[in-house]
Amino acid sequence: MIHERGVAGTTLDDVKAAAEVSGSQLYHYFSDKDELVQAAIDYQAETIVSNQRDANLGSVKGLRAWRNMVVEVARDTEAKGGCPLGSLGGQLAESDPEARGHIAAGFEQWSTAIGDGLRTLHADGRLPSHIDPDDLAVTLLATVQGGLLLAQLKRSADPFETAVDTLLALALLG
Repeated sequence: MIHERGVAGTTLDDVKAAAEVSGSQLYHYFSDKDELVQAAIDYQAETIVSNQRDANLGSVKGLRAWRNMVVEVARDTEAKGGCPLGSLGGQLAESDPEARGHIAAGFEQWSTAIGDGLRTLHADGRLPSHIDPDDLAVTLLATVQGGLLLAQLKRSADPFETAVDTLLALALLG
């Protein structure tokens, strides 16, 4: 709900109604909206990092499968909502320092998960020797975020696909 409506557009009453729970049930887990937002951030980060680790970016085949999967998701959703973690960053980075820290930590975990796979590709000689896998992980993550934002604005996965494909072609060709 927070991803669909945004943080400002989601109230605790909305969450109670959608979850079909009483206020006391909701407040048992979250004392206020800030705690609910922190839980949403942590959930999104954990989900993304888990999916990233499952993608096996340590092989060219795995990297291509990951590329196909993320492009397909962007196409299926018409890139609505953008990245679940990135959109929260855009909403909260300037107004909520605690949330910004949680989101930054989520991106760091995501970058590390990407880097783990890319280090394997690098060690196997599948990336040019002058490319640092951790720098490429940050670049790939930035490309994903920027590409998803452009796709969200155009309601088309084409900019996202172009950005990811171009980066991967440059990285794999050196």
